[in-house]
Amino acid sequence: MGRIPFSWLPMDPAATATLTGAIPPPFPAGASNGAAYCIDPALLASFMPPGTSRQPALLPNPAEAARRRQEEEERAAIRLVHLLVTCTGAIQAGDYSAAQGNLAEARAILGVIQTSAGIGRVAIHFADALAQRLFPAYPHAAAPSAPSPAAPPAELLGHFYDAGPYLNFAYSTANQAILDAFEGCDSVHVVDFALMQGFQWPPLIHALSKRQGGPPRLRVTGIGPHPADGRDELREVGVRLAEIARSMNVPFCFRGVCVDQLDGLSKWMLKAVPGEALAFNSVLQLHRLLVDPDADPAVPAPIDMLLDLVTDLQPRVFTVVEQEADHNRPSLLERFTNALFHYAAMFDSMEAGGARTGAGAVAETYLRGEIFDIVCGEGSARAERHELLGRWKERLARAGLVLVPFGPNELRMAKAQLINATSFSRDGYSILECAGSLALAWHDRPLYAATAWRAAPGGSSAAAAAVAGTEWRDNNGGSRDRGSYGIGNLAIG
Repeated sequence: MGRIPFSWLPMDPAATATLTGAIPPPFPAGASNGAAYCIDPALLASFMPPGTSRQPALLPNPAEAARRRQEEEERAAIRLVHLLVTCTGAIQAGDYSAAQGNLAEARAILGVIQTSAGIGRVAIHFADALAQRLFPAYPHAAAPSAPSPAAPPAELLGHFYDAGPYLNFAYSTANQAILDAFEGCDSVHVVDFALMQGFQWPPLIHALSKRQGGPPRLRVTGIGPHPADGRDELREVGVRLAEIARSMNVPFCFRGVCVDQLDGLSKWMLKAVPGEALAFNSVLQLHRLLVDPDADPAVPAPIDMLLDLVTDLQPRVFTVVEQEADHNRPSLLERFTNALFHYAAMFDSMEAGGARTGAGAVAETYLRGEIFDIVCGEGSARAERHELLGRWKERLARAGLVLVPFGPNELRMAKAQLINATSFSRDGYSILECAGSLALAWHDRPLYAATAWRAAPGGSSAAAAAVAGTEWRDNNGGSRDRGSYGIGNLAIG
């Protein structure tokens, strides 16, 4: 059987919203050609299992044979998605026997269709995640194939960076907002909530080195977890950034701060200096601090604790990039359906961009881990709690933050960056704008949204008092081990 594409099913946004309960997305959805790169849930509701195949004509011509093959592929794809969604509903209802039957039939289809491309490529990860979820409750289910990271998290993120323009979009839009906020400042300080391999900062250092009148003194505070294997990755990244800054004559100092959770940060760890222009940067991190709606309201939610820290320090800018997806629903079926749409578009964009081997293969493992977390995790065990831009705007505004709109110049530069600074397919990617926010889209389906914020006058106290008790809370409020260190010999100038 040939490749089953993602895009052959037209999508009805109203039907999607009805099935998933999703709030209307802030960015336009649906491709201009009438096709969206996801699966249409409206077709699933009326789907009937295929009956006996029709007898072919004795001597079909090549065009007729190709048409019939395409029909069979489409029927198999619809049946596959129907089985996965039905299996999820059965798991949610506690009918594990029915779920096992649905999953077994879905696996049989996956055994005969192509899984290296098209719908089979993403469906196999969701089938494996359902098996992982089902196996403890129903021992007769097929043994699950859990995600086995091919590399440490920072290295996986590096391959994901190489596999598509997703992180390039995140880093470049955030850097532009930071550069605008630092205009005219002689001493600047960036706090990166997830330093990882530091890919975001060499372009910023280069831009600062070209600033008229000379570069400012740059200080970077990189946040990361405690070393698990004795390797001090924060220091290694700091040394590399210091060497880059030295080569560009930018006065530079780096400091690493180790915390296992961002809500474990404290003011004293960041060493903010009066008169120093401060920027906070968060790329794909804030959703990990969200909690279930039924969490204990008496315990401060992790997201509230971090946002209070940000507003109290009054940064010139707080750059935020998050997945533009709705994966934080309490209902497993809603999460599963929304995730299937989102990752179908992600895998399709990676495939069209040529990410099939090398970095693309490892990047697929990175996304597979997200899928498993969304499908298998419940309560505090789930970290990938992606939400749509509208909810993020409400939450950050309640914390005392004001949106700093991206203007026409930033939109134009983001589009130029996407076209000129990457080697990926230009045909499907685009930059969307919504009320001062930007999104990277695939066939007009937004994948990642970028915003910039600043602290409102008076900090977060008034805003927090006005919305007390409306934010989700977390039972897990205990203190965590933490540590920090400075790299004094990285200071330059």
